[in-house]
Order: sequence, then C-alpha cells, then structure tokens
Amino acid sequence: MGVSTDSTMTTQRLNQDQIQDLASRLPHWTVNDACLQRQLIFKNFVEAFGFMAQVALLAEARNHHPNWSNVYNRVNIELTTHDLGGLSTLDEELAAAIDDLLPA
Repeated sequence: MGVSTDSTMTTQRLNQDQIQDLASRLPHWTVNDACLQRQLIFKNFVEAFGFMAQVALLAEARNHHPNWSNVYNRVNIELTTHDLGGLSTLDEELAAAIDDLLPA
C-alpha cells in the first residue's frame, strides 16, 4: 500500500499580486482568479494521448491532478487547487512542468 501525503501542507494559496504575475511567468496559460487554463493542439490523437500520459505522471508525483479533456488532437487543461479554493503554488509548479514537456 502506498503512502499518502497531503500536498496542501506545504502549498500556499496565491494572493492577487502573485496571480497577476503568473501571466508573465506562464505566457501560454490563461490566468484568472480561480484557475490556469491552456489548450494544446497536436498532430493527431496518438501525440495528444502520449502528452497526457506524460502529464499524468507529473500530476501523480505531485498528488495534484488537472481537470482536463481530450478530443482527437486537442487537450484542454485547467489547474486549480480545490482544497484551497483557488490558485496555489502547486498549480504554478505543475503548469511550468507541463510547459517543460513541450518544445519552446
């Protein structure tokens, strides 16, 4: 049996200034008070699904899972920290890690 950790213990909810700064640090994401959103378009379903598998490993390692959907070659991602009622340092960290999976 695996060990469960509570990621909210070290996770901080972002304040308004930090949320506004996210747009410059995460330029490919749409930022609002409640979530980070990004839509990606791949060549085909296999590439989209492969990307989702990579993100799933990142998310599981952080015990922080995106709200997302996939239709053929499109992947829509939404990040928020439900336990804290908005955006947190964990959302920013996962968004940056997702960006690192993609070509510049």
